[in-house]
This record gives sequence, structure tokens and C-alpha cells, in this order.
Amino acid sequence: MALTDEVRSHCEKVAATAQHVRIDLDALGELEPAPPAALHPEFHYLEGEPTDVADYMLALDTINFGSGWFPTLRKRSWEGRPLGGYYTVSWSLADHVRAAGPPTPGWLRAVTTSEIADILDQGPDSELMSLYAQALRELGRFLGERRTLDVVAGVGRSAERLAHTLVHGMAMFDDRGFYKRAQIVASDLALAGVAEFDDLDRLTIFADNLVPHVLRCDGVLLYDKALSAAIDAGERLTIGGPESEIRACAVHACELISKRTGVPARAIDTWLWTRGQAPEYKAKPRHRCRTVFY
Repeated sequence: MALTDEVRSHCEKVAATAQHVRIDLDALGELEPAPPAALHPEFHYLEGEPTDVADYMLALDTINFGSGWFPTLRKRSWEGRPLGGYYTVSWSLADHVRAAGPPTPGWLRAVTTSEIADILDQGPDSELMSLYAQALRELGRFLGERRTLDVVAGVGRSAERLAHTLVHGMAMFDDRGFYKRAQIVASDLALAGVAEFDDLDRLTIFADNLVPHVLRCDGVLLYDKALSAAIDAGERLTIGGPESEIRACAVHACELISKRTGVPARAIDTWLWTRGQAPEYKAKPRHRCRTVFY
């Protein structure tokens, strides 16, 4: 079974038997389009040579997790407002690449917790920084002496094959049943303008904790009382169980929306993620889970 078909099948089965989450697709109403997906040119390193930009993007997506720790991060500010965890990480890593050059496989294999913590302006005793260093070292071993575009060249313009290669090459990408970060790599490389893929519309949504949150706020995902109370009280969820149901129902709901509208799931992900940046969504607690997968 192809990787994205595996995700769709898994999430449909989980949604059909979920005990804590259900889908009310009729609650969505009209899906309001957002501007096309784009990477912020200040918060991301996009101005360099394509090979350098690709190396930055893969390194960033290798540490594109930790939302369960984001409330503990020291956030950067933009135009007088604090940024979220993702943009804090992406911008700090971009500034490092601007100053020191792209991450080489040798640098990746040797990076320490204190080094990545310093780059991201975080405390060296942070559990998340330790996991980031571990993930980057794993990426260095996976690459060997290759660069990112060498890996891309080997997948024949297929986003799905690239995701499969990452999943089977690095344990911290092996988000079984969802493959969030493995899928988003091809999308980000395409958005950065450094790679082209013929099957981007095969990708599912990138199941994290924000898109489900938006669907919950909009009434599409309905949680039982105990789960709702736990999330609203700021309690962390453990991976699996209700947490897995939340992500699976979000994926399946977006697949149903995609079939209804003809809009690819990855575009729906962008629309919902963009909607989630609005103050009314940020004001409400979303589920938090400490995992290396999102």
C-alpha cells in the first residue's frame, strides 16, 4: 500500500471506531479559502543557492516537532508580538544558516544539545533541545555524504517516494499511520522553489495539534466531555488513545472535505492552519502532547 493510502486507510478506520472524537462535517459550512501557501522570507532561509536552501529546509523539518513543549520556549517577537514555537525555531535556524552557512552532514552528525540550544536561544537543559540534537544527528547519519537535493534526485519527482525514503531512513520520522513530518518535507521544498514533485496532491493533511484544534473550534470535531475538559484545563495528552483519535479524525474529516470540494487535502491543511493563526483560535486551549512527531 502506498504511504498516503496507508494514512487514509488508517485514519478512516480509527475515525469509524473512535470512542472520544466524532466528526460532524455539516458543521463546517463554507470553507473559506486562504491565500496560497507560502514560506515567510524572513522566518525562513530562502535567499541562498537552491542546494543550501534545501539543506536548511530538511534540517528545519527534521526538528519541526515539539508543540507539546512550545509553551516552555523563549519566543521571538515580530512587529511587537510574540511568535509561535514553529516560527521561533524556523527564524533562529535561518539566521544561523545566514551567518554560518547551511548544515553539512558532518556538522549534523556532531551537533550537541548545547549547540542547538544556543542557535535557537533556548536553555541547554531543555528536553526538547536534546531531542532536536538527536534528530539532527540522525539526519546526518541518514545523509552520509549526500546533500538534500541528492536525496530528492533519487525519488523521481515523487513526494510520496520522498516521504517513504525519510520514514524508512530515520526512526524519528516514522509517525506510523500519519507520517506528518515525512509528508511535509516535499511540500516545503516545493514551496521554497528548490524541488518539483508531480504528486503533491497525493499528500494528506499534515496532522498536528493546530488543524484539529481549528476543526474543533468550528464544530467539525466533537470531543467527549472528559477529553474536552482535559484539554481545556491544559492537561497534556499521552500519545495514542484519544490523542490518536484527534489526529485521525482530523485527517479523515479533511479527506471528506476534499472529496466534497475538490480541493486537495494539502491545500485544506493550509487554509485551516492559516485560520488557526487568528486570535479567537489562539485564545482557546488546543491539545498538547510531548512527542517527536509534531
